[in-house]
Amino acid sequence: MVTIVGTILTFAVVFGILVFLHEFGHFFMAKLVGIRVEVFSFGYGKRLFGVKKGETDYRVSVIPMGGYVRFLGEGLFEKVRPIAPDDFAAKSRPARFGVMAMGSVMNILLAIVLLAIINMGGVNVPVYQEQVPVIGWIEAGSPAAAADLRAGDEILNINGRPVRTWAEVELAVGAKPERTLTIEVRRDGSVLPIPLRTEKRTRYEMGYAGFYGKVLAQVVIITPGSPAEKAGIKPGDVFVSIDGEPIYLYKFVATIERSPDREIAVGIERDGLPLTLRVTSRREGSVGKIGVSVDAQSVEREFGPLAALGESFRENKRLAFLLVRFIRDLFTGEASTRHLGGPLEIANFSYAALQMGFMVFLRWVAFISLQLGIINLFPIPVFDGGQIFVILIEGIFRRDLSPKLRQIWLQIGFVIFVALIAFVILNDFVKKLPRGWGSLVPW
Repeated sequence: MVTIVGTILTFAVVFGILVFLHEFGHFFMAKLVGIRVEVFSFGYGKRLFGVKKGETDYRVSVIPMGGYVRFLGEGLFEKVRPIAPDDFAAKSRPARFGVMAMGSVMNILLAIVLLAIINMGGVNVPVYQEQVPVIGWIEAGSPAAAADLRAGDEILNINGRPVRTWAEVELAVGAKPERTLTIEVRRDGSVLPIPLRTEKRTRYEMGYAGFYGKVLAQVVIITPGSPAEKAGIKPGDVFVSIDGEPIYLYKFVATIERSPDREIAVGIERDGLPLTLRVTSRREGSVGKIGVSVDAQSVEREFGPLAALGESFRENKRLAFLLVRFIRDLFTGEASTRHLGGPLEIANFSYAALQMGFMVFLRWVAFISLQLGIINLFPIPVFDGGQIFVILIEGIFRRDLSPKLRQIWLQIGFVIFVALIAFVILNDFVKKLPRGWGSLVPW
């Protein structure tokens, strides 16, 4: 019960802040260009209370999730009606364009500011994600093994798109479950195109290939009184070898488990310096343990204000292009709807992010804010992008659309909007079924 209430409240806070800020962008720009704002509401539905200042009713409404602004003349389709100087329709196309775009601009700016704040506070970045994608290990029986990819192969591009880091490789493969990819690699000086059929893993059907980079294991936690503590191993140490053989994260645990009650030499890096320690693993059942919890090697980065802002801009730019590419892949069938999150998924992730810490929560809010800002620019009639599209068309032909065409445009948009909302909500439920959408088919 506590989890359900927490999830609902967290979602309401996240969604409320982002939509309210979006509508404030419209409000601010409208006031700037002289459009009368009749209503600025926090929440939807029936008015609970508020104050009227000038010609604007600032109100709090019964459903506290987001808000809206209503301009003078907005939504009126009469062929002939008196148009006041501060009517929305009385303003120039550039002014109306600015008003409709400013909501998304505010969401995108929020994402940039939040990530800049996080960057200034310091972020842990997995080292391997920024490394050149050279394969360090291939899982037996995986698609990569079947495709005859090998350790030492450098991945150059995937389906014709260049990849420069492991982070780009993970995104390219993860978004393509059960798809045949052409992976171009450099091997022994030659460039080879290799077809690889991905599998899907996890309930979100992430694409899986089975190749990994040279990911080093870094100590996160040491159990008090454990063999590792007695040997002098410390949190932050990075394992580079066991008994003289290079060791990577994905086989570190298995290697230790195969050596119960045996002294082993572990090569580590501590503060950039090499060190060799000897530790005797402790038998637990039939396997060996040394009492450490490890994760991928990471480094903490702190940025000054300008550097943090620049890094935030680059990260948001990258995420924006990934979002657009993902939506395109959804329509072409290259991406799975399992990767699409509706209100239920957003609520669950919001609560999970809050439990993981304030900075994680801020990063999640920034991510959702960016998506809200970009998606609202899509030329769907009930979105801001729909009205921006109309303004651009009118600018090209140098004449306004007729009230009848505007009304038809909005009616089409409303049908599309309802269908989209119904789909994403149903998709959240369907993802929990054993065969996804296939579970709804009776044969």
